Amino acid sequence: MLRLRTERGLTQRQLAEPAYTAAYVSTLEAGRVRPSDAALRHLAERLGTSPDELATGRSPRAATELRMGLTDARRTLATGAARDAADAFTALLDRARHLALPAEQATALLGLGDCALESGELATARQRFEEAERLLADEPLPRRVPAIRGRATAHLLAGELRYSCYLLESALDELNAAGLHDPDALLLLYTAAIAPYMDMGAHARAAQAAELALALAPRVADPALVAGMHRGVARTLIAEGRTAEADASLAKAQELYQQLHIHTELAHCHWMRGYVHAQDGDLPRAEEELRTARSMLASKRAALFTVQVEVELADVLRRRGKTDEARELLRPLLATPDPSRAESAAAGQDGAAAGQDGAAAGPVPGLAGGLTAERGAVHAGGAHRLLGLIAEERGDLEAAEEHYCAALSLLERSGAAGDLADLCRLLGDLLRRTGRVEAALDAYRTGLGHRAAPGTTTLGPAPAGPPTPH
Repeated sequence: MLRLRTERGLTQRQLAEPAYTAAYVSTLEAGRVRPSDAALRHLAERLGTSPDELATGRSPRAATELRMGLTDARRTLATGAARDAADAFTALLDRARHLALPAEQATALLGLGDCALESGELATARQRFEEAERLLADEPLPRRVPAIRGRATAHLLAGELRYSCYLLESALDELNAAGLHDPDALLLLYTAAIAPYMDMGAHARAAQAAELALALAPRVADPALVAGMHRGVARTLIAEGRTAEADASLAKAQELYQQLHIHTELAHCHWMRGYVHAQDGDLPRAEEELRTARSMLASKRAALFTVQVEVELADVLRRRGKTDEARELLRPLLATPDPSRAESAAAGQDGAAAGQDGAAAGPVPGLAGGLTAERGAVHAGGAHRLLGLIAEERGDLEAAEEHYCAALSLLERSGAAGDLADLCRLLGDLLRRTGRVEAALDAYRTGLGHRAAPGTTTLGPAPAGPPTPH
């Protein structure tokens, strides 16, 4: 009030009259009393401002400009590089803190978390989402769901599938138990749950989540949420062998992302369509889609997603007979073990290599180039599996075994049941061919154990569905 009065050249008496006294204005400017609502309105009118600006020190225009800036930063993330968007979100976070706007601070933190996810900085992403959740601690659960979804995604990408499921299932149970039938929040959670369920081999739970998401979609106005739902549902259709329907679902998602100019999500649609074609045996189309996804993600500098696509592209290339190209694509992603070390690595593996007591392969070979046990563990395991297959095809069984053991160690940490079962089969076959029958039997038994009860999560029963709206 003192600053505005001085800027306008008013005395305390001129500001106060006719309803108040100069002494009253003096006590207000000294901070000794708080004005009543009526006094606040009178003083704001005399100063040519709003009661809110006079009370808080921030203009309505500043808050509006901040929200517009957040929208622009989100658009930058959708269409440009994550680093540029992160710079914008960081400046906006500082501005929101200066203006004491917690909701806008949380929005900026969510943006920074998504930038970190795209860049593969998973620890930073988790920290940003946790900060956003703390800021929104007193808000209703639906307001906190995007932060929870972000944390769950960061844990998923780190290979922590069970904890990712735990976060999502806990939020779903809390929402449904409280009768908080918020379609946007529920759709976001059910869609996010599909990926960890699929990776864990919990296909029935993934199908149920997809079914509930499809039922919610007509009540959701946000096209980006609906597009994400179609992309998630496609994964369950692939698992059921319904590749034509999966491709149609991905086409719907792709169309929406094109309309919204959301480049990263559009690249994910190409990625999944490549996977669909690969499952359907159409390898040339799979290669084309995966190369498109790789190019789009690389142009966005989405490092972790790019290397994950490269693993799947390498699988298609190997199946097309382009083994050397596949191997050269994989080598920079992982520190390929030196075959000369295979003999020492294999020593004592007759029992341990088969996965006994969770100590499948001893230390994992050094992982460089982007995929590690803490960063893309499922795809890191997939890369080692592919390198093992390539080594087997070359007749280098020692190097193949080392790769399979490295993959087994990575996947056991993540709980990816289907991949683990397949890997145990490959390792068992290799051990049997080299005359180690007992070790081979151990590997096969381990694989069967992973298939016997796939996809268990920390919560036990699947989360309840939302209440039927009246």
